[in-house]
Amino acid sequence: MTQKARVIAFYLPQFYPTDINNKWYGNGFTEWTNVRKAKPLFKGHYQPRIPTDLGYYDLRYPDTRQHQAQLAEEAGIEGFCYYHYWFGEGRRELEIPFNEILRLGKPDFPFCLCWANQSWYSKFWNKDTDREDKLIIEQLYDSPEWVAKHFYSLLAAFRDSRYIKVDGKLLFMIYRPLEYPDIKKFIAHWRLLAMENQLNDFYFVGQAVNEAQASKILELGLDGVNIVRMNDFLHEFKYNNLFIKAFNKLQRFLQMAPYHYDYKKISKYFIKPNGMELRENVFPTLIPNWDHSPRSGKSGLVFYDSTPENFSVHLSKALNIVENKPDRQKIIFLKSWNEWGEGNYIEPDLKYGKGFLKILRIFLSNN
Repeated sequence: MTQKARVIAFYLPQFYPTDINNKWYGNGFTEWTNVRKAKPLFKGHYQPRIPTDLGYYDLRYPDTRQHQAQLAEEAGIEGFCYYHYWFGEGRRELEIPFNEILRLGKPDFPFCLCWANQSWYSKFWNKDTDREDKLIIEQLYDSPEWVAKHFYSLLAAFRDSRYIKVDGKLLFMIYRPLEYPDIKKFIAHWRLLAMENQLNDFYFVGQAVNEAQASKILELGLDGVNIVRMNDFLHEFKYNNLFIKAFNKLQRFLQMAPYHYDYKKISKYFIKPNGMELRENVFPTLIPNWDHSPRSGKSGLVFYDSTPENFSVHLSKALNIVENKPDRQKIIFLKSWNEWGEGNYIEPDLKYGKGFLKILRIFLSNN
């Protein structure tokens, strides 16, 4: 039976207290802190967003992780792509949930990793911090010795039977490959280490926000690209929606509201019918919703009216773009499973329940 798509959902592990968050934002700070405080900032603005089935969970608890996997599997999602934070020379953050998944062997649900190679700044998590824009952790790139240690720190994951593969190769995403000065050496080194450890190579994927970036990433020797067209609509609005753009700017200038756009109108730009996503090794992105105001307040970006019904139109286009690819490369990345602070999630909430998950199940079912 022909497979419709391999939907892989990005997964944020920022839902339990950590030392670095306690230091910068106060004891017990997690992603939920800002989510709970969010308020509507313009007429019809959907805030606050309240989780239902899973509640304000803590990812240190295995029952929560099991429930997430069950919901995802029922919806037809193939697996989670966990964000992995390695800042150089062994500095890791937010690693406990994934380490526990490895240690316990549960949930029995496929996974891969996305190295979020990005420095952390205070603005990332809390709009109320008095240390705005201060560097918290700098992303550093390792010497060959530490490149090897990075690999071996994840070897148990790479050997795990749940690890997602493409053509038998381990799918490993690098969030910002163009910012890594020696990315070619890194890739060559890890390919060698994979061979030495009897692994069947890596399938390296970089993330790009436009086709120019995507082309550069492929030129660097990565196997594939995930293209995220979240801002493509701005180019169209620049010429075709001058009134909307001017109105948004006025509201921002008067500190009235964040930039906000109608999801139904802009989501048609998330997938380009004749774009690079038609290539076998360029993978489109599903964007069910977006509302950065819990983190950024009136400086955020909001896609309003992002309903399950409107999402279904976007999903249909994503499925069409991969329809003629080989099954193994019908990959669509879902941004995201649980980015609640960015209003970018597909977990059940008070307003829509399991609406987004039901749409996925309907469209991904072969029945």
